[in-house]
Amino acid sequence: MTNIPLPPPAATAGELPVQATLEARYRALFEAIDDGFCIIEFIDGPEGPLSNYVHIESNSGYQRHTGIPDIVGKTVYDVAPNDAPEWVALYGRVLASGQPLRFERSFTEIDRHIEVSAARLEPASLRQVSVLFRDITERKRNEAALLTSEALARENIQRVQLALEAGAIIGTWLWDVPANRFTVDDALAASFGLDPALSRADLTLAQLTATVHPDDKDALTAQIRQALATGGTYAHQYRTRRSDNRYYWLEAKGRVDLGPDGEPLTFSGVLLDIEGRRAAEAERERMTQMLRGLNDTLEQRVAEQTAELMAKEEALRQSQKMEAVGQLTGGIAHDFNNLLAGISGSLDMIQGRVHQNRTDDLDRYISAAQAAAKRAAALTHRLLAFSRRQTLDPKPTDAARLVADMLDLVQRSVGPQITVTTRADTDLWSTLVDPNQLENALLNLCLNARDAMPDGGRIAIDLHNCTLGPAEADDLDLPPGEYVALSVADTGSGMTADVIEKAFDPFFTTKPLGVGTGLGLSMIYGFARQSGGQVQIASQPGAGSTLHLYLPREQAPAKAASAPVHEPARPAHRTVLVTDDEPIIRMLLVDVIEDLGLTALEAGDGPQALKILRSDTPIDLLITDVGLPNGMNGRQVADAARELRPGLKVMFVTGYAETTVLGQTRLDPGMEIMTKPFDIGTLSDRVRRLLDTAD
Repeated sequence: MTNIPLPPPAATAGELPVQATLEARYRALFEAIDDGFCIIEFIDGPEGPLSNYVHIESNSGYQRHTGIPDIVGKTVYDVAPNDAPEWVALYGRVLASGQPLRFERSFTEIDRHIEVSAARLEPASLRQVSVLFRDITERKRNEAALLTSEALARENIQRVQLALEAGAIIGTWLWDVPANRFTVDDALAASFGLDPALSRADLTLAQLTATVHPDDKDALTAQIRQALATGGTYAHQYRTRRSDNRYYWLEAKGRVDLGPDGEPLTFSGVLLDIEGRRAAEAERERMTQMLRGLNDTLEQRVAEQTAELMAKEEALRQSQKMEAVGQLTGGIAHDFNNLLAGISGSLDMIQGRVHQNRTDDLDRYISAAQAAAKRAAALTHRLLAFSRRQTLDPKPTDAARLVADMLDLVQRSVGPQITVTTRADTDLWSTLVDPNQLENALLNLCLNARDAMPDGGRIAIDLHNCTLGPAEADDLDLPPGEYVALSVADTGSGMTADVIEKAFDPFFTTKPLGVGTGLGLSMIYGFARQSGGQVQIASQPGAGSTLHLYLPREQAPAKAASAPVHEPARPAHRTVLVTDDEPIIRMLLVDVIEDLGLTALEAGDGPQALKILRSDTPIDLLITDVGLPNGMNGRQVADAARELRPGLKVMFVTGYAETTVLGQTRLDPGMEIMTKPFDIGTLSDRVRRLLDTAD
């Protein structure tokens, strides 16, 4: 199941000042938007998966532009039961494609028209869409009135045109071109103040166009000359001054008849009054320009408000990042101060008792210091796991065998009041993972399940093969392919959506103060992501929780882990070269080697180690830190040693996942990794095993 992100949860008692400030800022940003704004989240509905959505955030502008109060928590079927499928389809396209959408639509349930801009919130797995809208009912009414006005204007123009075609004309003219005589009828003469009985001879084009508007005169002259030259029909619009000394739009329609020699004989036609038509066209163009300007202004306002909103959201995200960093560093400081107090206090007590010659009760201070050191090591490992920087030793692993081998430990850890069951596919694939870290993750998941069932219950561990297609893989932020899914389900109290949202954050915990560090799930998340997989929570309050751990399939068959076999150490003439730039660590390593009866050589950096490796001194094992100064890291030292002494055993010791140095692939045979801080007994066993396998 995909997590359902909501706004930040209510603050705990210790977080009230910071959380209250953040909530106030978050709300102020939303309320600063004049338009309506909301965030919707798709959920399963009456028509199947993602066929409904719920409003999870809104500003006060939502009610202003829709009239709907208290929208948060309501689904689209609550608000618009009749049109809900159409709204789901519109916003569903935005969710599926990731492409923003702008549209205008009637909101029939509230009898309003709204203009909408919608965009998907990333990542897509959130299943959320942001919606910015405004009420444009009044504008649509004005547009409708304008359309009605335009329709009336067109109707009037058509009526005028019909009247003209039916004979409603200003007048007629006849031009005898060879005789150069121009005559008009009574109607045209009356319109222009002419004497119809007067025949006009020797008429020139200049005289003919004397009353034409200066801006139209040249075009009219050119049109007349072209008509006389080519013959046939003629039509041209221009402005002319009439008897009232005002200019009016006319349209001359006529015909030029040519003689056998191609010369014009007559030019006859009619004059039509098109003043009304041109006025209607001018008004329509003016209204079109006005509407276009209104749309451009609206688009600019939407773009400006969208940019402003994005800037405010970025500021909010930055504030949340800073809060998370403060929470992380504060939690680390708190836990490490406690652990350092236990270590330094115990060492002070040991020193004081030794000075007093009271050595009979030193064991309890030594045990206390060791316990605090182990807790500190566990804390750093969890932090590195959360940050995906821990040192992993991935191997082909049979997860079913690993779970079966851990079943007794898990049952003892969760207690007799909880029943633990397991199930696995018979043909379960091998997975490439660090088996020790997988064991830790499984145990942590089971302990979390136990804490959710204080009165007892059931834990079900399930292992199955899983092939993720493109859509499923995208929801999990994984590449498509084959995975092994390990699920841990409980019958406990379950989690709310806001708890799920914070579950993987470092130091977040629902347990009482002082109980747990809040790093368990964050460590599992970091381990899964560093291993090329993913972890996901499916839970509802009162219905238990299921955590799914997806790990990539390994094509090579898994090898069963064999129990370590401790044989007597090799003779004392075995020699180990220890390379570490930290004097204290180097001293401890040398002492461990010598306590095993072996010969120890030491070097403080790569060049010193290389000088010893080039000598004739026999060396059976190289122990080197990964991060070394003076131009050579531990991997380079090991590679140079293997060239000088083929087959030399190598043990890397590191306190950090230096994958850029060690590489992402598995180490060569005869090479192992040990993580700082290390247990002395474990270090001794690893040294014996490496030497015992030497040729």
